[in-house]
Amino acid sequence: MLSIENITKTYQSRAGSLPVLTRVNLEVRRGELCALTGASGSGKTTLMNLIGLLDRPDEGTIRLDDTDTATLHESGVAVLRNRLIGFVFQSFHLLPRLSALDNVALPLLYRGMAKASRRSLAAAALKRVGLAARAAHHPEEMSGGQRQRVAIARALVGEPSLLLADEPTGNLDSHAADDIMALFLALNRDIGVTILIVTHDPTIAARCPRRIVMHDGRVRDDNRGILRDAVCLL
Repeated sequence: MLSIENITKTYQSRAGSLPVLTRVNLEVRRGELCALTGASGSGKTTLMNLIGLLDRPDEGTIRLDDTDTATLHESGVAVLRNRLIGFVFQSFHLLPRLSALDNVALPLLYRGMAKASRRSLAAAALKRVGLAARAAHHPEEMSGGQRQRVAIARALVGEPSLLLADEPTGNLDSHAADDIMALFLALNRDIGVTILIVTHDPTIAARCPRRIVMHDGRVRDDNRGILRDAVCLL
């Protein structure tokens, strides 16, 4: 599903070069649910942006579904991103003037899909996340947890192979965060979507079958099953 080989990323600033990722190697199999965790500045968000094709590495290779993304022009990157990847963000990024239904349908507009078809698929996505009854509601009429469910439905509506979630529980209270994490687990189990969650919260990471720990731009620990001290010490 996802193959990362010797990825390096350095940012330039007035103070000089700032290495963020150094020779990162990672394989994610289809159907896995992974936490990507680590302290602030460890490189996890930068790595997420590279995986999501929102930025390009300085060196190394990223393959998605056996496609070497380095060979793609910007138009090809946009097509691959729209077809394969769904994004969920900490701040929801819902459009306030649109209903939940139309927020969810928005990615399908960029595929040239007819309005009736977009809305039908959006309604099905809202039902999957338990918000069918809120389809006509606007973001300000919903709780934070409900808004994040709408954002997850929007990420799923195009049937992506890979779901990337960047601190998806960061703006939620503990009860809503538990509900959202339960939803990710159910989606992974029921439809088999591959999910990568960036989180600094060890309790969220502990619920993921696989935990990848970043430290100083490198993978410090990568484990499935038993929670290790590397996660607990964050």
